[in-house]
Amino acid sequence: MPHRTSGILLHPTSLPGKYGIGSLGEEARNFVAWLAASGQKIWQILPLGPTDFSHSPYQCYSAFAGNSDLIDLDELVKMELLQGEIKPPAKAFPLESVDYHQVRKFREPYLQKAFLRFRETGGFGWDNYLRFWGENSWWLEAWSLFYACRKNLKGKDWSYWDESLVKHNHEALNLYYRTYREDVEYQRFLQFLFFRQWYSLKRYANSLEIKIFGDIPLYVSYDSADVWANQELFMLDKDRKPVMVGGVPPDYFSATGQLWGNPLFDWKKLQQRNYDWWIARLHFNLGLFDLVRIDHFRGLESYWAVPYGEKTAINGEWLKANGDGMLGLLQSQIGHLPIIAEDLGTITEAVHHLRKKYHLPGMKVLQFGFASNEKNEHLPHNYEPDFAAYTGTHDNDTTANWLKRIKGDERDHVRHYFGTSGIDHWKMIRAVMGSVAQISVIPMQDILGLDASARMNTPGTIESNWQWRLSETIDLKESGEKLKALTTLYNR
Repeated sequence: MPHRTSGILLHPTSLPGKYGIGSLGEEARNFVAWLAASGQKIWQILPLGPTDFSHSPYQCYSAFAGNSDLIDLDELVKMELLQGEIKPPAKAFPLESVDYHQVRKFREPYLQKAFLRFRETGGFGWDNYLRFWGENSWWLEAWSLFYACRKNLKGKDWSYWDESLVKHNHEALNLYYRTYREDVEYQRFLQFLFFRQWYSLKRYANSLEIKIFGDIPLYVSYDSADVWANQELFMLDKDRKPVMVGGVPPDYFSATGQLWGNPLFDWKKLQQRNYDWWIARLHFNLGLFDLVRIDHFRGLESYWAVPYGEKTAINGEWLKANGDGMLGLLQSQIGHLPIIAEDLGTITEAVHHLRKKYHLPGMKVLQFGFASNEKNEHLPHNYEPDFAAYTGTHDNDTTANWLKRIKGDERDHVRHYFGTSGIDHWKMIRAVMGSVAQISVIPMQDILGLDASARMNTPGTIESNWQWRLSETIDLKESGEKLKALTTLYNR
């Protein structure tokens, strides 16, 4: 991306809509049109996978499958898979948050009805479905069976399943497929719908010169189709439990570090297999998106490994990865890598070297800039062009609330830096957009100056995260005009 450009961070679940959660339908297209009218060129989102009980996009049951919560129900009416009007529930959905339990309880009967009609009308023989299956069976076969087994073998993760199923015995796979065929086919149907709608949305965004900026979590969940289907690629013991798990040492967000609990990759085994799983994952995501952020990029150089069973991330050690070999192979296949490196946290010269070797922009976050002195790398006067600059990320407080709660030296530094005590979110946005960073991205919550109730995620916690939603009662016209003026002013 050679030119200065800017965009907005907003996950699709946070879009407004009639049915309690954002979708890939009309609400998403309206947002894309607003981006274009506001002079933006980027829509950044979070991972799109099917989430676990925490609803975190960074803890998914699959690194490839799409989140069926995002399937637009109105599109199913247009496809004649649903007949008649979709009636909202008696209890209205919250306007500014997602009640996942209520949403799924409402949506599931409609999705099931659509599935039955799809099957009855020969949908599994449609050319576009057969093409989808042919292109995606390499991951969809394992995912759909994993989904079906997980639904029916309740209460325990895959390592407690029948030994023959855990080991992928061919006869066992056939037996469980036949036993749970209804659920297997249902999941394949949902994935067909998801990707049909996703690519339609992406084509629309691209037609308005909006690039979709996706996100790849470095790690995958232990209880996932990825680990079940590729056990040899992870550091597991004889009982197939993780030997060590991922996280980060104590940092800005937590005095005890962040213990994510994800299984760690066996980089020696990955290297022996010529990084096949990772390369397939990267190609898949580069097809879904125009740009891709690798979350926790430093884990491709070395990663914080915590013994399984630890209660915090304090007692870990740095172990060497081989992301260099993997990125080198990818570069040899496609040339320029449209990848942004999330290089926040404890970053070494080796990590900087790896990022620069492949000409990957890093990240700067303005909220991190005021906790030390004028040499802080997150202050705009220290930025370099090869960065994506943010006011905050999905892990930060909203900028409006951050400005309210900072105290002492940090507050004084902000006032001194801007030369006034009257600092608001727009001054912070202006500083990011006016910087030399090639890319600027502003969370939608910051554009609107929203308070702490709009925070997307608080690292190290599980409750009340990933729920914020853009209320359909908010008029975006004025904020869009302000955003366009700044975009023009700073040549983005």
